[in-house]
Amino acid sequence: MSQPRAVGPGVARPPASWGATAATTLVLVRHGVTHHTSAKRFSGGLGGDNPPLSQEGRDQVAATADWLAAQGHDPVAVVASPVRRTRESADLVADRLGLAVSEEPGFAEMEFGAWDGQTFSEVAEQHGEDFRAWLGDTSVAPPGGESIQQVRERVHAGLDRVLAEHAGRTVVVVSHVTPIKALVAGALEAPLEAAYRMALEPASVSVLNYFTDDEGAVRGALRMFNAGPHRA
Repeated sequence: MSQPRAVGPGVARPPASWGATAATTLVLVRHGVTHHTSAKRFSGGLGGDNPPLSQEGRDQVAATADWLAAQGHDPVAVVASPVRRTRESADLVADRLGLAVSEEPGFAEMEFGAWDGQTFSEVAEQHGEDFRAWLGDTSVAPPGGESIQQVRERVHAGLDRVLAEHAGRTVVVVSHVTPIKALVAGALEAPLEAAYRMALEPASVSVLNYFTDDEGAVRGALRMFNAGPHRA
């Protein structure tokens, strides 16, 4: 995605003709809970334990799918992270909406490396220095894992592919907390550190619109955040 153009210190200029092109809409759905989610364990992408949805998680996603079906978004496709819990969530959503599922590896969760499967308390106790460094710097990765900056780069590469394939249409993207926060921060042209100030619940829905302005820059707009049947 193109970088924001500044007018004065720290102020991003809006596009010259906001909405001049048809919007491409991403309906972002976070997966439902797994046993790792409920136990507050780090749970990354394909390189970790890769747990399935729990029954609670399946129920959460089913309720969200019913809620989405009543919202009138009219999506043309469901795109999923290839991680097990997101693919299971996407299948539930797609079945309810009567759509096919394709996978986009760019939307997979951050790889937590040596921390995967451990609780936050365990990591803080056993890897205190690394943990504090990770919390304080988006360029720092867990041992054997990815930094948030690295996640942002591959998420935005995935976004570019989805925008190219589905320009002007609506797509449901089933992903994870870190990629969704990175997408929201990017759409708002906010620093990546803004992700630390976002609360995103399991099976929640966030909606982003993307336009191309008359200078050819892709711009995002946040329409909805952390919504759903239990938060309406």
